[in-house]
Amino acid sequence: MLDYKIHTYDDAIQVINEIGFLPLAQLIPNVPSLDSITSKEHWHTGSELDPWLWRAKFPRDGVAAYGKFIKKKSVLISCELLPVIRAILGSPLSVNERYQDGLVSREAIELYALISENEGIDTRVLRVQAGMKDKAMKKPFDHALLELQGSMDIVVSGTKAKTNEAGEENGWSSTSFETMEYWAEKNKIGETTIEIDDAKMKLKDHFASFCSPETMKVINKIFKL
Repeated sequence: MLDYKIHTYDDAIQVINEIGFLPLAQLIPNVPSLDSITSKEHWHTGSELDPWLWRAKFPRDGVAAYGKFIKKKSVLISCELLPVIRAILGSPLSVNERYQDGLVSREAIELYALISENEGIDTRVLRVQAGMKDKAMKKPFDHALLELQGSMDIVVSGTKAKTNEAGEENGWSSTSFETMEYWAEKNKIGETTIEIDDAKMKLKDHFASFCSPETMKVINKIFKL
């Protein structure tokens, strides 16, 4: 594994920019993850050294796209590498076109429409607006969000604190979402114009520059390279 040990948010930005791809927890053998390169004692402390808080700051600052893009696991992707991975995992067809072709679930298309109309929407608000607040609808709701992240149609834009009527923070923060198109345009990344074969070659060359042949076998399988 690449030998990193970081302490600050700025350190983490340097790692993301260098390797381009950083899961929150270990996803690929011998590829760094945020929890493997930071001190466990700082997690969930609420301090400026808390990597759990950084995860929402990266997308908010436009440092990296953040979401459950790979195997339903949370990962950070640098702005430089994003168009390449998006060309591989995403689709040249719009969400609506894929829905018409039966490739997108009804729940996912409904959530995507709501997120498009309310960029940066709080998950709690999204669930209410989608009419999926009932306990029985939690699983379909979560699955639809995973579906949209896995196809890189939406991205986590940050977190929003729960507040009471007086405007005071009261309870756990919740995730907020934006469409990938909106997030990419906002952060001046541009559209994905890379052909999928070229994208796969670029990604393979990128990982091969610091990964062992054994690790590359896992990467090839994950990204179907």
